[in-house]
Amino acid sequence: MKERLKLLASSAATLVALGAAPALAADPIKIGFSQGTMESSWRVNMVEGNRKYAEANLPDVKLLITNGENNASKQVSDVESLLAQGVKTLIVSPVTADALTPVVKRAMDAGVRVVTLDRKVNTDVTLHIGADNKLIGRTAGEFVCKTLNGKGNVIEIQGTAGASATVDRNVEFRKTLAAKCPGVKVVADQVCNYVREPAMRFTEDMLQRFKPGQIDLVYAHNDDMALGAVAALKAANRLSGVKVVGIDGENAAYEAIKAGDMVATFTYHFVAPEGVQYGHKVAKGEKLPKEIILPTHQVDATNVDKWIGKGF
Repeated sequence: MKERLKLLASSAATLVALGAAPALAADPIKIGFSQGTMESSWRVNMVEGNRKYAEANLPDVKLLITNGENNASKQVSDVESLLAQGVKTLIVSPVTADALTPVVKRAMDAGVRVVTLDRKVNTDVTLHIGADNKLIGRTAGEFVCKTLNGKGNVIEIQGTAGASATVDRNVEFRKTLAAKCPGVKVVADQVCNYVREPAMRFTEDMLQRFKPGQIDLVYAHNDDMALGAVAALKAANRLSGVKVVGIDGENAAYEAIKAGDMVATFTYHFVAPEGVQYGHKVAKGEKLPKEIILPTHQVDATNVDKWIGKGF
């Protein structure tokens, strides 16, 4: 019997040495990524940048991605589905803060790490990553004051109503105008959900309402909408009399600035691959600050050559 046991032990050792009995692989870390919408190239780049990074660099991660389709109710359902699948980290870029706050709070209460990208919610999260939208709103306001020499009429094309980025880019811009150049007035505004076509249609309507000389500048909450405004102004042969300002840092916006079709944009990084990088870190228990602020830059005719080809 002893000889038989020795033989079995020897055979087992040989099988292990030959790789016939490998150790079981650890379960992957499930990270859920709830994107609010994929209607703009900025958000497509956010998703694709994080997905590609995870595939290339994080073999221990299983990344589950959903698209809220710019519908807060659908995004809440998406998050609930991701939580039901046992994600260790929930990455979310919310359609609106109010709608996503309750489900994010439930996730945090259940011990899931939550990382918000770009837009915030109204409850505590593990980590928020994004640029400073309040700073962008103030800086855009200061730029407009200077560009219009303290006097003129502005049309504001806003992003998604209730999104923290929209609120900050609106409120801080208006506060800056009121404080530093009260002669600059916002004479019309509309929510266009960060999408080019609605912004183009709104601008077309405004060109019917306001005659040449009655609009001096268009301030759009992202470059996609700014480029929609440019298209409408060009079609009406009114671009020469109206300046256009955007936010984000699209390559197309840099080209428009170079061509004289826009006067400025303010870079807003699409949080890739930082989203999944830091989502992975918090899943593994690494201690991080509560907020990571990504840098923003003003791009205008004075420095656009340095930015050509560096956008998305």
